[in-house]
Amino acid sequence: MLRSTSLLATKACRNTARRVFVRKISTSGQEQCDVVIVGGGPAGLALASALGSKQHTLGNIKIALVEAGDLSKVRKWTPEEGTFSNRVVSLTNESQAFLDSIGSWQYVEQSRTAPIEEMQVWDGVSDARIEFHSSELGLEHPEQGMARLTEVLNLQRGLLRHLQLIPEVQIIDQTKVTSITAESVDGGWPLVQLENGRVLRSRLLVGADGLNSPVRSFAKIPTYGWSYDRHAIVATMVHPAKSPLLGPNTTAFQRFLPTGPIAFLPLSPTVSSLVWSTTPELAAALKQTAPSVLARMINAAFRLPENSLTYIHSQILQAHQAGMPIQDAEIKGLIQWRESSCAIKENSAYSTAAFDTPEKLAGVPPDDAVLVPPMVTSIQPGTIASFPLRYNHAETYTGLNNRAVLVGDAAHTIHPLAGQGLNLGLGDVECLSRVIHNAVLRGGDIGSYTSLLPYSQERYLENHKIMSICDKLHKLYSTTFGPVVQLRTMGLEMLNEFDSIKAALMSIAGSSAPTRIRREGGSFHGEFGATALSLAATGFEGVTAAAATVQALTNLVRDRAKAQFDERGKGGNTL
Repeated sequence: MLRSTSLLATKACRNTARRVFVRKISTSGQEQCDVVIVGGGPAGLALASALGSKQHTLGNIKIALVEAGDLSKVRKWTPEEGTFSNRVVSLTNESQAFLDSIGSWQYVEQSRTAPIEEMQVWDGVSDARIEFHSSELGLEHPEQGMARLTEVLNLQRGLLRHLQLIPEVQIIDQTKVTSITAESVDGGWPLVQLENGRVLRSRLLVGADGLNSPVRSFAKIPTYGWSYDRHAIVATMVHPAKSPLLGPNTTAFQRFLPTGPIAFLPLSPTVSSLVWSTTPELAAALKQTAPSVLARMINAAFRLPENSLTYIHSQILQAHQAGMPIQDAEIKGLIQWRESSCAIKENSAYSTAAFDTPEKLAGVPPDDAVLVPPMVTSIQPGTIASFPLRYNHAETYTGLNNRAVLVGDAAHTIHPLAGQGLNLGLGDVECLSRVIHNAVLRGGDIGSYTSLLPYSQERYLENHKIMSICDKLHKLYSTTFGPVVQLRTMGLEMLNEFDSIKAALMSIAGSSAPTRIRREGGSFHGEFGATALSLAATGFEGVTAAAATVQALTNLVRDRAKAQFDERGKGGNTL
């Protein structure tokens, strides 16, 4: 036994010596790092902060972050009071808790964040509606809302402020990566060549470098996906403060139109952010019009029937194709005509007449004011932009024997309809930082495929579920086919009647697990959450699938309710 142990120890020493020898002969003129993160966006900065926040990890590994842009501009970002940038993210409670746990959240300017305490989501064809209220979802801290909105720059600046207190993390900005190669030996370390001539030799290379990731190309990780043939228009909207009778501006509104969803996201009492997914042609036409035209169309998109919007869109496209963008007076007349045709009264919240007479917005709001967002009166100058939407997913997050791993948009891109893109990326960062920390504690090789395997195993399926749900929702609400509209309307109206079901769905989306779901484990709430997630991820693509979904949800509610009544000795099923 002693002889066997001695032989193993001798072999281990020889292997260690061999590794040390390889490192000595291959590092001449190179800077050796344990972790090199390529990409200084929120995901890359969050990973650097997470690794830097763990003292044991920081004391045993050397970390460098490379970014092509000038991060000093982000550090010095000081926007004018009352103005907001057009790149806004929704951070779930889980994401906020993670940022807080690594010490970064306290450096994010809280006055430039806004809670979402309520959500109004409805079908643009049938007007079927579902409402979420943080006070009804069983959240541990409902006063904090279901999520919190903030600008990307505010989050990046907060992460950079945190990293300034961690000098051990080296930040190399204003420097492009010119190439990434691997050492010739088996399992060799990646060599990251920078445009300033420096070469970083890394035990682990992390790609946080976006959709067109050079790290992913180096790792030879294939992707699959498709274009949605949709563009997202973003802008910062200005509107009057809501009446005290309506409460604060903490409600997010989203209407699913056949051309894509339009979202109204609160940032302050008088400012909100727009994300409007629509056709590339309409996005281009709207960007060419005056800001007042876009403001009128935003108001109309939340208020007019779908067929009226379709007609107005056709007029905007005709004018754009003729090389003469539609004018404010013309769009005003078109909207007023359609409102009159639809018998929308001037004193209704669905009327846009107050756009030209803002004084009418003062006083007691109409009864239907809770159903639509505040009236947009102007667009903050310089904030109108658009970008194409696509679905993209890497086939794996870890390279095979090349010491590379992907996080965030380098691994996956998603439709913005649920605001989950950055949250998935922060979920990646939390998991990867934990996996690296555990490998360091075990004395393992943080760049080995075996050490990184738990990261891919945990995150790939989790991301795929959410991505599939968003993709299916986009497809489900892109049709005006009558039977499908009727079935999705039935499903949405039924879901709106059950707070427990809505709590389960919001738990899936990361609004922090409701306490009652955690306590009851496999009871109705957790069972329904799993069923709803499975159904959403696997089907909704046709009338048969939609009908099966509605029937399955109905049967689950009925069976569980009957079982609960039977257990309590109250007899039969009342549903």
